[in-house]
Amino acid sequence: MPTIAYFGPSGTFTEMALGQFEAQGVFADLGFVGDIERRPLGSPPASLDAVRAGDVDAAVVPIESSVEGSVSPTLDALGAGSRLQILAETEVDVAFSILGAPGVALADVRTVRAYPIAAAQVRQWIDATIPGAEVQFASSNAAAAEDVAAGLADAAVSTPLAGEKTGLPTLAAGVADVDNARTRFVLVAPPRSAPPRTGADRTALVLMPDNVPGVLNRALAELGIRDIDLTRIESRPTREQFGTYWFYLDLAGHIDDEAVGEALRALHRKMKLRFLGSWPVATGTGHRPPSLEEEIEWLSALRGGAHRDEEEDR
Repeated sequence: MPTIAYFGPSGTFTEMALGQFEAQGVFADLGFVGDIERRPLGSPPASLDAVRAGDVDAAVVPIESSVEGSVSPTLDALGAGSRLQILAETEVDVAFSILGAPGVALADVRTVRAYPIAAAQVRQWIDATIPGAEVQFASSNAAAAEDVAAGLADAAVSTPLAGEKTGLPTLAAGVADVDNARTRFVLVAPPRSAPPRTGADRTALVLMPDNVPGVLNRALAELGIRDIDLTRIESRPTREQFGTYWFYLDLAGHIDDEAVGEALRALHRKMKLRFLGSWPVATGTGHRPPSLEEEIEWLSALRGGAHRDEEEDR
């Protein structure tokens, strides 16, 4: 029975993402045979550390929010320690449920428990709907609901799943300051062969260059000259020396695309590089890299002594 860690406790958006992976048949497609055992852990880094330690087979962690941007603890944990590999992604619509203590009406709410990221995404709604309510931080969206169930606050900013699990009444549903907010989650496992190329893929890298002038420009040039679409770049401190950084990159394309493979070889020659995986995208993003098939055939023909001149093909 495969064991999959996730950012818990039970009832978080991360568990909802894990459920989506199951419903989409992702685990079976990737060779995880049998019913999935879900293991809630206290943070994204703790989930990834459990994969490294061999305590679980894989982990589901949040990596990017359309509202708050990158999930820094996840990026930092992917860049540190032994290499792990992203195998799949899914996206979850993020709209919150306001769960109340039994017998408490929305107008009577004076204290609200919320995960800090969630609190930031409903701050305007709270100020407009329950002005004067004190927001108190919880360790996760699901933990906020558990705190209310334990009598520690009047209401929680939480998830529909947490409402189902705790039985708390829903005082308001679909709450969000920004419409159509989404969070992307990834399935992470020990290194293995990448899922097959689909033509709509994402590749993630961590670049760990020496701190010398122009090094990032030279790295990005390897992508630009091959028409590879860089869809995200973010710097993170190395935590080893002040003012030194590594860079997280998302590319449109797959390691089996000729252009992407060439770029990885070139980057490997220039600097330390960590390959985090190639996998199918959940929703279309970026432009797929160009095919080099014609160029490869042309070069092969030259090596074989072809008489046709390049100008004749134009």
